[in-house]
Formats: sequence, C-alpha cells, structure tokens
Amino acid sequence: MTRALKRNATYADLYGIPENSVGEILGGELYASPRPAYPHTFSASVLGAQIVGAFQLGINGPGGWLVLDEPELRMADDVLVPDLGGWRRERLPTPPTGEYPAVAPDWVCEVLSPSTERIDRAKKLAIYAREGVSYAWLIDPLQQTLEVLRLESGRWSLLATRSAHDRVRAEPFEAIELDLATLWAA
Repeated sequence: MTRALKRNATYADLYGIPENSVGEILGGELYASPRPAYPHTFSASVLGAQIVGAFQLGINGPGGWLVLDEPELRMADDVLVPDLGGWRRERLPTPPTGEYPAVAPDWVCEVLSPSTERIDRAKKLAIYAREGVSYAWLIDPLQQTLEVLRLESGRWSLLATRSAHDRVRAEPFEAIELDLATLWAA
C-alpha cells in the first residue's frame, strides 16, 4: 500500500521522489507510487488507443475531445496524475502550451493497482468531485472490471459496473462500443 511520504508537501517535493515513481500531492500529503505493472499499463494503453481514435482523432467516432495519458493536473494545492484524462474541445479548444492544462478534465480514468486503490477511491475521487470532473472510470485489470461514475450534485453516482468480456457503451463515450476483453493483458 502506498503511504504518504510527507505532510505539508509543496511542488518542489515532487523533485525528490525516486525516478521510477509517480509523484502526487493529495490533501497536502506527498505520495510516490511505483510505476505501474504490466496489466495496469496494458489496460490504460488499450483503452487510451480506443478513446483517442474515436474521440480525439474522429476515427469511427465523433471526435470533439482531447485525451492525454498521465496528464499532470494541478487543482488548488493538489497535484494528481490520472492514468487518462479527457477534455471536451469546447472547454479546452487547443492543447495547453504550458506544463499542464489549467482546466479540470471532463473525464478521468484511474486504473486500480493493489498499492494505490485506496488512494484512487478515497482521496483522488474526492478531489475530482471538488473540482467538478463530470465522469470517472475505475478499471481493475486484475478483477477485470470497469466502474463508470458520474458526478451529480457534488457526489459520485455509480452508473455501471461491467466485467470481463462485456461489451459496453459508457458515458461520456457511449457513441462507441468498447469490448472489455481487449483491456485485459493475456
């Protein structure tokens, strides 16, 4: 399980974490998580390819989104790195020219790992809700599940939990059908 390394952390503290780690500041606490294992990376990569193709590039889909792998999000005093983040083009018409987008994403996807699941669910979802992120997906490559959450009146509502070989149309990307079987490393 990933634990806080330091309280009252600042952005400068991120430079002191090991190179093979992902650093985040959540509620003033510094976290350094190990780089994801193969099943985690595989699921994020395959999902990203499907979403980017249809929603960013407009290949067999509507386009209209900017989708990034592991974007650094600075939200108030928090620094988060979701596995995927997406912005509707009307809210972020051009890619950011600085280090990170200044606008909270419309959608995030966290791929759960045993060492980070508690942080993703308890700390990060609370920050995403506070910042008005409309949708969050939680993918568990070991359990082979997808949870689709929508923010309603400042609280997360579970829209669906799907698993293994299901084919799904999930908000906000319901314009395409995803075959969940493609997300699980063989």
